[in-house]
Amino acid sequence: MAGILYLVGTPIGNLGDIAPRAVETLAGADFVAAEDTRVTLKLLSHLGLSKPLVSYYEHNRAESGEKILRRLLAGESCALVTDAGMPAVSDPGEDLVRQCHEAGIPVRVVPGPCAAVSALALSGLPTGRFTFEGFLSVAKSARFEHLDSLRGERRTMIFYEAPHKLRATLRDMLEVLGDRKLALCRELTKVYEETRLTTLAQAAAYYQENEPRGEYVLILEGAPQGGESRATLEEAVAMARELRDSGMSAKDAAKRASQRTGQSKNRIYDALI
Repeated sequence: MAGILYLVGTPIGNLGDIAPRAVETLAGADFVAAEDTRVTLKLLSHLGLSKPLVSYYEHNRAESGEKILRRLLAGESCALVTDAGMPAVSDPGEDLVRQCHEAGIPVRVVPGPCAAVSALALSGLPTGRFTFEGFLSVAKSARFEHLDSLRGERRTMIFYEAPHKLRATLRDMLEVLGDRKLALCRELTKVYEETRLTTLAQAAAYYQENEPRGEYVLILEGAPQGGESRATLEEAVAMARELRDSGMSAKDAAKRASQRTGQSKNRIYDALI
């Protein structure tokens, strides 16, 4: 009989948030699959537990996932954890969950803290409908393409962001989506927890003067009723220029900017060259 894969939510900062059932599940599992074994070892030590640890993260998920599956099929139980929050959400654990379902291995969830939902609750923005967008790409063209797809999104949007990327993300959001209400939630449940209720323009200006510190969750207001606003030609040309500077040809940059803004491709191209 196959073992069970347990998805165990872990604290996002404050170790006091660990649930009793999570402790019980970690104690009873045959082994623990962790995003970063060093981080999980600290948690287990805090709980007074000692368990065999298996590394499972983005760059070894294929090889490590196969080993975990074999152990599960042999009857062992595994607790899957991420460094903080719920595994398999914006996390390579989703692959392992799918593989377990396909192999007929039972999967059980042990709910725990989630930075996205916690920040949404803190934001003061509409919570009835929302969309989780995770991390934006580090590649400028891919980041613009992702943001462009959200121009008309009316639901509240949730993003994760690292401090070294925050300034670029705020600048690009402002350029593509226009000024909107924004809540920046930093270091949730930790000593320096902070929620800043502001706008994209104000946040971009603030972080030009102040160094971003800690991990951020961005809660962004959805598009206003009535759909997308049309960008000016100058905005379209600026967008095309950034796309060209990121490696795209002038022709393709003009075409992409035209698709995003509704401005004439030929007019954008003429201004660009």
